[in-house]
Amino acid sequence: MDFVKMHGLGNDFVVLEKTGLEDVSSLSRRLCDRHFGIGADGLVLILPSDRADFRMRIINPDGSEAEMCGNGIRCAAKRFLERGKTYSTEENAVELIVETLAGIRLVRAFRDPAGAFGRIEVNMGEPVLSPEAIPVLIDAERVLDHPLDVDGKRYPATCLSLGNPHCVLFLDEDVGDVDVAAPGRLIESLPIFPNRTNVEFVNVLGKGEIKLRAWERGAGETLACGTGACAAVVAGFLTGRLDEKATARLPGGDLEIVWTKNGAVLMTGPAETVFYGSIPDQSPRASDRTAG
Repeated sequence: MDFVKMHGLGNDFVVLEKTGLEDVSSLSRRLCDRHFGIGADGLVLILPSDRADFRMRIINPDGSEAEMCGNGIRCAAKRFLERGKTYSTEENAVELIVETLAGIRLVRAFRDPAGAFGRIEVNMGEPVLSPEAIPVLIDAERVLDHPLDVDGKRYPATCLSLGNPHCVLFLDEDVGDVDVAAPGRLIESLPIFPNRTNVEFVNVLGKGEIKLRAWERGAGETLACGTGACAAVVAGFLTGRLDEKATARLPGGDLEIVWTKNGAVLMTGPAETVFYGSIPDQSPRASDRTAG
């Protein structure tokens, strides 16, 4: 079973193009293990689709399945294009339609001067702000700067969904100095989040710039979170902290985020191929690793 190791700003994935896999949960736990497997923040599956150019599944290192992954979809699109599977083209870009659990997503991959796809834009759709749809069990029309008490500390929490749930926390202290694991792990599994949640710790550096660290549901802290960056910019705009266009500076690099006038959020960033490999047919027993 051939695979490709890829990353988007250090958020890394094992990418497979194989149908008929039965226990993808155990497979992801084994392959993503950084000591007994390949090591990754998730398993990305590129599969056939009858309504899009391809279907993407994203399986977390703990075996759970995510509805959407911003960095993962850029990697999947790049891999699809590397295989020569181009459909509609412009002079310097290729457009793809990708099916995800969060719905259809539109992708544009831009060629660099050498002809490689170095920059990829994803239409992430419209953010969901209704607490019932996120979901978050808070009685309000929108959850904006809602006081959230965790382990003796109060955070201003803004909650929304971009196909997957997010809890955005704007902090005064430098997020580079924050131990995000302790509060991130607790907030992820609070009873008010029935499907758990991703957690973003954010500094506002200016109206068009943020610094971000993300605790991802089912994966723990990662070097970058595409949907988290989008959620942070939307949350910043809704609470008056940011303009509708901002650069998100993550530990692994930068993403450009725009909340367009038609309501859709556009995310632009790179995707990189690291190496190719092959998984033996007879694999060792799955790891019992749990994320975080």
